[in-house]
Amino acid sequence: MLRMSFLEHLEELRSRLIKIVAGMAVAFFGALMFAPQLWDVVRAPAAAALTSLGFSPNLAQLTPMDGFTTIWVKLPLLCSVFIASPWVLYQIWGFIAPGLYKKERRWAAPFIIVSAGLFISGGLFAYFVAFRFGLTFLLGVGKDIGITPVVSLVEYFDLFVNVTLGLGLLFEMPVLIFFLTLLRIVTPSFLIANSRYAILIITIAAAIVTPTPDVVNLALFAVPMILLFFVGVFGGWILTLHREGKTGTIRLIKLIALALVLAALGGVALAVLKFGYHLISTWPFLTR
Repeated sequence: MLRMSFLEHLEELRSRLIKIVAGMAVAFFGALMFAPQLWDVVRAPAAAALTSLGFSPNLAQLTPMDGFTTIWVKLPLLCSVFIASPWVLYQIWGFIAPGLYKKERRWAAPFIIVSAGLFISGGLFAYFVAFRFGLTFLLGVGKDIGITPVVSLVEYFDLFVNVTLGLGLLFEMPVLIFFLTLLRIVTPSFLIANSRYAILIITIAAAIVTPTPDVVNLALFAVPMILLFFVGVFGGWILTLHREGKTGTIRLIKLIALALVLAALGGVALAVLKFGYHLISTWPFLTR
């Protein structure tokens, strides 16, 4: 095994951090070139919610610096976090890889792809589903009692960041559970036996991230995270079967999973081609 002294570990950490910052800087300046177009994407949920409630779709700039700092600094920085996430995860893996056995280093590509995919999927879920529903509820609370919302672009963007980054991180749960299983800290049987406590913790975390106090929006956050918890447990179970050499069971599970995916895609195709549905960019993504 590769052996490194404490100072060599610090030097390696410094090198990885510099590479992470450099990668995010490249992503930041790339996003900066499209800041106006990106802002149109970010403000679209607010414009849609305000328009559906019968208000003006424009956001308010309360101080001279609000527009500059939000559109030209904070927004490219947020985009750089998502764009550079595969690079960041690659550097993290490169730092911890020397402490793993050779057979465990084979997980590098799956770790980077799945982790980055889940993080970005969490942000997309927040943007297309959870954030839109929560925003419509919040802006419509005072509609029937003579309250006209004036939405500050700074407050709106801060809420947008909290929801998208929060869900992006929470969507990493399957990867966390898988690696805890890989390191033999937890087992699938332990997680299933204590799943009620996990569901309670997930619900509390969802309540913190949820921008509204109602049960419907809480469920929009909590239910996907609970499903992701069991996806992580399933991944840990597959790892356990692999360790025990039960390859036949693993092949059967893969075939069943592939059949379920194909059935889901076939159902969507059938709804589009035969029943007159078409795909849209917002929840529930299918409409007549």
